[in-house]
Amino acid sequence: MSHDLPLLGRTAVVTGAARGLGAHMARSLVRRGADVALLGLEEDELERVAAGLPGHAAHWPVDVTDEDAMDRAAALVQRRFGPPSVVVANAGVVAGGPFLDTDPAVWRRVVEVNLIGSAVTARAFLPALLSTRGYFLQVASLAALGPAPMLSAYCASKSGVETFAQVLRAELAHRGVGVGVGYLSWADTEMVRASDRRAAMRELRAHLPWPASKTYDAAPVADRLVRGIERRSAAVYAQPWLRAGQVVRAVLPGIVTEGSRRAFLRLAGRADLTATGLLGAGGRAAEAAGDIRG
Repeated sequence: MSHDLPLLGRTAVVTGAARGLGAHMARSLVRRGADVALLGLEEDELERVAAGLPGHAAHWPVDVTDEDAMDRAAALVQRRFGPPSVVVANAGVVAGGPFLDTDPAVWRRVVEVNLIGSAVTARAFLPALLSTRGYFLQVASLAALGPAPMLSAYCASKSGVETFAQVLRAELAHRGVGVGVGYLSWADTEMVRASDRRAAMRELRAHLPWPASKTYDAAPVADRLVRGIERRSAAVYAQPWLRAGQVVRAVLPGIVTEGSRRAFLRLAGRADLTATGLLGAGGRAAEAAGDIRG
């Protein structure tokens, strides 16, 4: 039974679980025997995901950047399920557009949710992980390995969470807590589809070298990340080719700069290069929670 259900008896917490990758990870964790606490901004969507996992999931609406609210959520999770042994810092938003044209409040909100939200998540749940000698998975991105034009806040935040997780790993290894970084390329989520509806964003991505230009089904991506949780991996690559990104990351900025120079020259005057604001339904929820006026 333990072989068939490797996470049987474990409690996992997933942030950003209302939709997309977080929802898929919650389902994958339950299939492997875990009970899952779903955290996110969209209560109706959280309820819908939890309803599909009867008896194994509960949900709490919370903004990951709100320290007091996250502390309360951590207490409620422990009261319901006991101390978690897995925490997935997955909550994230994205905004596209040139840095100089992006509303500073929008830029700041991306960093707050993606980077500060991960730190708040860790601070709220690490006491439980210390008691269970558990595992913390930080979801990063291909954007942590190399720059992506029109995504300055997203890249800055994902580079930040990668280093944050590596520091946590070094600080907590002697206390029995594992910390991993999840790397993934473009997953077929509502957030990525919203980005692709902007012609400039779509064309810039299309000119990335294959396979970085490809979109991947979200369910297998989630399954690979969950297999990394089972192994307590220090690095989890949702697409195997991302390992090569670690090898060549020193030269990626120059390659991206030259490719982008040519792409922007082609796009100038015939594509909308203006800032997008926070993208997708999750972005709109984060915008409202952050009181950003569109």
